[in-house]
Amino acid sequence: MDSNNDNFSNKVSEDEEVQSQSNIDDGSLRKDKLEHEDNNHSINKKDDRDLNTMSPEQNQSSQAESIPSPANKSCNWSNISALKCIAVLSIIVIGSVFLIFHAVDSGLYPSGDKVAVIYVQGPIVTGNLPTESGYASSENIAESLHQASSNDNVKSIVLRINSQGGSPAASEEITREINKVQEQDIPVVISMGESATSAAYYISSSADYIVANPSTFTGAIGAMWIFQDLSEAYEEEGIDIHVAKSGELKDMGAPWRELTEDEKEYADKVVMEIFDHFISEVADGREMNESYVKNISDGRVYTGTKAKDLGLIDEIGNLYDAIEIASEMGNIEGDYQVIYTNRPTTSRFLTI
Repeated sequence: MDSNNDNFSNKVSEDEEVQSQSNIDDGSLRKDKLEHEDNNHSINKKDDRDLNTMSPEQNQSSQAESIPSPANKSCNWSNISALKCIAVLSIIVIGSVFLIFHAVDSGLYPSGDKVAVIYVQGPIVTGNLPTESGYASSENIAESLHQASSNDNVKSIVLRINSQGGSPAASEEITREINKVQEQDIPVVISMGESATSAAYYISSSADYIVANPSTFTGAIGAMWIFQDLSEAYEEEGIDIHVAKSGELKDMGAPWRELTEDEKEYADKVVMEIFDHFISEVADGREMNESYVKNISDGRVYTGTKAKDLGLIDEIGNLYDAIEIASEMGNIEGDYQVIYTNRPTTSRFLTI
């Protein structure tokens, strides 16, 4: 009995010790958990304080750095695509410029019969200026005529003229080249635009056929030499001029003095010499009597309609009528191609 009581007491003691140890362990766990929560709370509070002390821009930047953006991933692909587009456009532009400037010279036009159109626009001058300069330079036009006539596929040429005239010498250079083309049995047709007067008509008269609009201004057959007397202005400004010259006429036309009577007489002779040559060329080109040409050549302009009545042109029509006539005169049968050798363009203008 006593022994049993002792055993029972020992068992109770052991159970109490286990229970006590369990309570200690639970308390330690709860303490550790509370400390961990306190630490997390402290960290979160510190982070909140740090965020609160940041500026909106810094806060946004911080968030952007921590969160990768899908746009960043595609940015490189966009740049590569843009570079490819630029490269393709560059190739297209360079190729287009090459075709514009070298199509005629390098023979890039396909084979077949052709009618070449050459432009004579603006004041007619000597020299080699591009069409886009606003001048019709004799060397530029003569070169275009030579290139066109050197192409075996070119059967006829149209000169599109829109000019009020200019230098007699320049018009003679162009006319000389027209005659060379005709010697190769290549017909030359004139298409008059708004105006084809004076030296421009000189060029026109040498062609095989002339087409003009009803209201085109043409004719104005004649020559003039202009002198300007500014001697009074020099005197008012107190400017004295001394000229050392080898002959009496060496400073003829100088603005600081008027012409002498002998100089005026000489100037008239030079003008009439040029005029007589003009009359002769028109009469020969239009197959007219020189006296008849002189009678209608007092310097006045004629409309296209009146010029046709006078025999100065052949037909009323526009550029495309002239091209069609040129194709018939060149004995072209079937389809043909029209090439514009010196047509004014914006791209050419930018290279001046």
